[in-house]
Amino acid sequence: METSTGMPSWPSVDPQHGNVRLRAFRDEDVATVMEMSRDEYFPAIGTLAGNASAAQALEWVERQRNRYAEGAGFSFAVADAGTDRCVGQLGLWVRELEKGRAQAGYGITPSARGRRFAASALLAALEFAWTMPELHRVELYIEPWNTASIRTAEIAGFEQEGLLRSYMEISGQRRDLLIYGAVRGCKG
Repeated sequence: METSTGMPSWPSVDPQHGNVRLRAFRDEDVATVMEMSRDEYFPAIGTLAGNASAAQALEWVERQRNRYAEGAGFSFAVADAGTDRCVGQLGLWVRELEKGRAQAGYGITPSARGRRFAASALLAALEFAWTMPELHRVELYIEPWNTASIRTAEIAGFEQEGLLRSYMEISGQRRDLLIYGAVRGCKG
């Protein structure tokens, strides 16, 4: 189902897989966002200020809630399914939906890493993504040094498809990125 803006509907049931539930961000997620802002990498690849104050973290939460209304896609809080505590963020960006593809990106707080939250979040996002009939491909872009993210992508069934040289500027430097893809109907 699509909205009047052409966006697929926000899921009526929060996508869930294993130990993760993807839900809308809430004001009470600010403490988690502040932790994400203290991570060296998270602020470098998005709009979250490094060492964010509570007010800056709340502004970021509000921006995430607006991504859907803006037509960019779905910015989910990654929540521990057992406690509902936010442990990170996953975006499913559908600006290229008319071409049959979307991009995903994710980040888990340092204190929650090592428990496969990211892989479960990616699997939940894929299960939701495949409810969109026009979507046939979800892409990830990962820096070659990021072995934890590569492992996460592969656990979730994404396959490495190539290296995009000097693809994106991150922290003021052009960076190479690996492209990973998941295709409807294919199992890694």
